[in-house]
Amino acid sequence: MLKTHVNRCSWPTNDEQYLTYHDQEWGRVVHDDRRLFEQLVLEGAQAGLSWLTILKRRHHYKRVFCQYDVVRLAAFTEYDVAQALQDKGIIRNRLKVQSVVNNAEKFIKIQQDFGSFDAYIWGFVGGVTRVNQFEHNDNVPAQTDLSVLIAKDLKKRGFKFVGPIGMYAYMQSIGMVNDHLKSCFCHAECC
Repeated sequence: MLKTHVNRCSWPTNDEQYLTYHDQEWGRVVHDDRRLFEQLVLEGAQAGLSWLTILKRRHHYKRVFCQYDVVRLAAFTEYDVAQALQDKGIIRNRLKVQSVVNNAEKFIKIQQDFGSFDAYIWGFVGGVTRVNQFEHNDNVPAQTDLSVLIAKDLKKRGFKFVGPIGMYAYMQSIGMVNDHLKSCFCHAECC
């Protein structure tokens, strides 16, 4: 149930789905590899688009991309990619769809090397959320030195659609950083 008459960050619109995402997911710690992969896919899909556009198509992405089963996705053939590109529920950009398949392969490699993607990605912050104390949205950076480092490392490992801005949004979404404004009711909940 959405909280009404509470202080929130100013970025979510009055859209119910957007508010629910802000209140219940954004900035909350995620350690489940399937959810971490889902968020990676969604951040890649968002490149050049609004988050709300992707959020409204989220259930389609989950359906088209095998509930984010990386083993099944890594086995996608050119036919499977072509089928995905026919689905009007997702952003039908060939490079973005191909990146999901590519990134699933690379994700599995990281799981093999680190035991889990969770261990790899959270290793960048020593397993602890970085809590920021921002007063205004204007203070929240679009990228940081750490997101640049993560993007560079992922690219070196062969990932696609993992730029520093997308990786900072990823860090925010999975709770690696708490960028809820200090005045937002979620700030304390995400600490």
